[in-house]
Amino acid sequence: MGSPPFKAELAERAERAGHAPRHLLAPFFKESAKEVLVALAGNPNLLESDLLRLLERRGLPRGAIQQIPAHPTGARSYSLKLALARHPKTPRLTSLPLLKFLYLFDLVRVFQTPGVPTDVKMAAEEGILKKVEAIPRGEKITLARRASGRIAAQLLTCEDKELIRAALENPYLSEADLLRVLARENLPRVVVETIAVDIKWSYRYGLRQALIRNPLTPLGRVLEFLPDIAVNDLRELCLDRRMPEQVRRYVLAHCAERLQKPPRPQP
Repeated sequence: MGSPPFKAELAERAERAGHAPRHLLAPFFKESAKEVLVALAGNPNLLESDLLRLLERRGLPRGAIQQIPAHPTGARSYSLKLALARHPKTPRLTSLPLLKFLYLFDLVRVFQTPGVPTDVKMAAEEGILKKVEAIPRGEKITLARRASGRIAAQLLTCEDKELIRAALENPYLSEADLLRVLARENLPRVVVETIAVDIKWSYRYGLRQALIRNPLTPLGRVLEFLPDIAVNDLRELCLDRRMPEQVRRYVLAHCAERLQKPPRPQP
């Protein structure tokens, strides 16, 4: 516990940090005491650049962060709203309402910022999904490449080949995302055909199974996949009622042929 003189001196510094004119505030930005930083964040003489500078500090106390939305400058500044939404220490009750003010690609930045709480990221993702249908095609293509896997998967369920390819290039897109896409009803044929020939995705074992059972996959591509799928897995795929009868016959004939072949001799 600090001595009375120390406490008094700290209280005096905090008082000055909270009320001093801007040209005298430079030393307070170097402070580490929580009380001083909280007071500084509430100083009405701070400009937008000053508040952004504070938010760049590692270890900025939560109390200081909470001062900024109520600051006369903070309430008006778009840049501060974005910085607060992206700051890992911003309380959820503060950051969540700010998301509705952010532009589409800034919501993407919030989602991709390390340390942002999961529920805030999910809210940002929901905000993107609500806006996505109304944006121009070029922005959709950019978004398909940069946004989350869930959003990329949503964007590729269309007839636009360029948009589909952009979504398939998304680094956050996962096999699980694509399995959910391939399980959808009324999926455009071009989506399945594009996934079936994609160099990266068509070699995934799970996706090959999903493509074999999907009635929109070209037969020639199905036949190319069959040798790489275990017989037991192929038999299970044949139980799927969506599989066209012609494909089912090819799959069962392929299984019978493989079972009749003698096992390869061990080296």
